Amino acid sequence: MKSLLKKTTWILPVAALLIACGGKEKKNAIAENTATQTSKTKTLAIEKPQLTFGFIKLTDMAPLAIAKEKGFFEDEGLFVSVEAQSNWKNVLDRVIDGQLDGSHMLAGQPIAAGAGFGRQAKLVTAFSMDLNGNGITVSNDVWSKMKPNVPVGTDGKPIHPIKAEALKPVIDEYKTNGNAFKMGMVFPVSTHNYEIRYWLAAAGIHPGMYTADNVQGQIDAEVLLSVTPPPQMPATLEAGTIYGYCVGEPWNQQAVFKGIGVPVVTNYDIWKNNPEKVFVMTEKFVEDNPNTAIAVTKALIRAGKWLDEPSNRAEAVKILSMSQYVGAPEEVLANSMTGTFEFEKGDKREMPDFNVFYKYNATYPFYSDGIWFLTQMRRWGQIPEAKPADWYANTIKDIYRPDIWTKAAKLLVEEGNIPAGDIPTTDGYKPATTDFIDGTLYDAKDPIAYINSFKIGNKDKAVQ
Repeated sequence: MKSLLKKTTWILPVAALLIACGGKEKKNAIAENTATQTSKTKTLAIEKPQLTFGFIKLTDMAPLAIAKEKGFFEDEGLFVSVEAQSNWKNVLDRVIDGQLDGSHMLAGQPIAAGAGFGRQAKLVTAFSMDLNGNGITVSNDVWSKMKPNVPVGTDGKPIHPIKAEALKPVIDEYKTNGNAFKMGMVFPVSTHNYEIRYWLAAAGIHPGMYTADNVQGQIDAEVLLSVTPPPQMPATLEAGTIYGYCVGEPWNQQAVFKGIGVPVVTNYDIWKNNPEKVFVMTEKFVEDNPNTAIAVTKALIRAGKWLDEPSNRAEAVKILSMSQYVGAPEEVLANSMTGTFEFEKGDKREMPDFNVFYKYNATYPFYSDGIWFLTQMRRWGQIPEAKPADWYANTIKDIYRPDIWTKAAKLLVEEGNIPAGDIPTTDGYKPATTDFIDGTLYDAKDPIAYINSFKIGNKDKAVQ
């Protein structure tokens, strides 16, 4: 009896503690449920909860993977399938045809679709997926010929950024030997096409022109640029079909790991904190499902914020390495995703802003970012005729939708998911900048002067 009392004496406090803990857990559960319910009262009535989104196997599809894997879509009452696509044309066609409700897309794709180049459609973006993230890689043979032209630091390593002046003698040698110098990019209206053209032209190397009748973009070209899907870039380089390429990660670092090429410059150095991918839906989808569009944007903004917490990058790498997402080895993905970038094998450098998903208002769809793409389309002839300055502003306002982003962001502030200070006070235009590899001034409010400032490319008179 005494031992029973003793045992009972021991059990009672523990039981009380358990009950107390259980009560506390119950209170917490109730509080969580209340929070969810409160959140649901703020959550919009979703018109289309079942959604299918597309992506290409690149590191910068990360916001989609994270929004799904961390439950951000579900928090908004969305049930999303995320499906890899074979190439950028397929992505564009499937969104336009309604087979996909939205997709990870090249920033230039919705712009070209609304501006007259390629397949035409009314597409919109309310969310910019990332800044930076690309590189230009050359074959080992080309690098061995470039390297003597590159200045070195006191540590004996090449000084970055490496300008295309170092490539010019190599191109001249190929030409003398009767060989065309061939490089790859991922799509005619991709950031990669404009970045590699910008890099080459800044060194006086003509990357070729487009016309209304010739959409290959190789007229007068000293370097022949052609399209290769991103995951195929390393194999195409290894086969000798191309001698270099511009692509997003992990396909530059993959060339280093395979020992077949050397990245020579990143797009951070070509245009510091440049916009890269966007999330795109059709104008009709947004008009028919306005609350769904806002909810999707909310989930993606949260994903971007999560990704830019340094402590989350290792987990992000694990998620992206899954076969249904990027499917590249973790060590390849980690090379750039964890704040470093490897150029020559063993020459790994700190590059904390190689991939940016939230900082610097990365998710906001700035009109000025979109107008830059329009200026490059005109510069290289994809827009074959001169346009008045207000055409650039009016065209982009139909495609870039900061109004949707702002509605989503304000709801996130109310819910405590982002601070109010993360909503920029802006007219949609970033300040004029010279953050380019050649130091040229870009002012989105004066697109004609910007187009005319380059030695290579179309020149426009002011059109009324």
